[in-house]
Amino acid sequence: MRNKEVKYGSEMRISIGLRRVYGFFSLRRSALIWISLFLCFSFLSCRYSRPNLDDEGMSAGTRDSLTYLYDRHYTLNTNLEVVQDSVVLACLPVKDCYNTLYKGDRVVVAEFAIHPADSVDSVWVKLAHTQEIQGWIGEREMMQAFVPTDSISQFIYLFSDTHASYFVVIFALFVGAWMLRLFRRKQLKMVYFNDIDSVYPLLLCLLMAFSATVYESMQVFVPETWEHFYFNPTLSPFKVPFILSIFLLSIWLFIIVLLAVLDDLFRQLSPAAAMFYLLGLASCCIFCYFFFILTTQIYIGYAFLVAFIWIFMKKMHTTLVVYRYRCGNCGQKLKKKGRCPGCGAINE
Repeated sequence: MRNKEVKYGSEMRISIGLRRVYGFFSLRRSALIWISLFLCFSFLSCRYSRPNLDDEGMSAGTRDSLTYLYDRHYTLNTNLEVVQDSVVLACLPVKDCYNTLYKGDRVVVAEFAIHPADSVDSVWVKLAHTQEIQGWIGEREMMQAFVPTDSISQFIYLFSDTHASYFVVIFALFVGAWMLRLFRRKQLKMVYFNDIDSVYPLLLCLLMAFSATVYESMQVFVPETWEHFYFNPTLSPFKVPFILSIFLLSIWLFIIVLLAVLDDLFRQLSPAAAMFYLLGLASCCIFCYFFFILTTQIYIGYAFLVAFIWIFMKKMHTTLVVYRYRCGNCGQKLKKKGRCPGCGAINE
């Protein structure tokens, strides 16, 4: 009777183990299928819809404005701000007459002129600063010298223009702090390798990698979609192309997960250790951003993203399935009930 109980108990444990393994790999397979479907659907729904210009009641000015908005992504009465030290506007058709604008000056788009045979630029834009200060500038030069006045557009420009220097500073601070901690022979918590008891930090890095991959995919495959968003930004993931909707949702989810990270972090670590951890987490996120931006340009970033998702799922499986119990005395994670290897307490 005893042997039968042992036999049935062993068979039951093997059966449960096989079901867990099968469930884990089924989850991986399902995730890969959903990722593939998501990528296919994203790139099929990645452009803004063209405005309906067939309405007979639409005025010629409105029709022209909508046409410019779709073709050039900005239109009449779009507000812009100078970001270069100075920029010169030509007072055409008067020759040798120029107006100079300086950094911080704001203008409005007043008129367009198309000159296909022009050797300088085929598209010229008339900008108005005041009634007296107006002039023409080539579109290519205007794109480099001006940014939209919308705060979201200016944040995009600021981040795109200075993120490399921010990365160097944060990375240098992290390395310096790490060396200081090693010098003092104190253990340093790091994402994934010596992590806190939470899946949120790794999820935060994954969201950064995902957002960077989607962003660079737009830059590579549909740059006009991102340019339109740059001139007409919104924080709402609705009424935008699907790929932009996914990008905005990932940004919002990143913010929510960041709050969860902060909550877990300051409950588990001292304030000093938490600040060191946050510095390392910021470095990891920025590294993920640059890594996936660069690898997506050469089309291998998608494979790395799938690998990252698999790593995260493995971490989730370990956290939620393998170590399902906690010691009631010291809080250490346990694979099964019984004696705690940390404090020796019996957990039943």
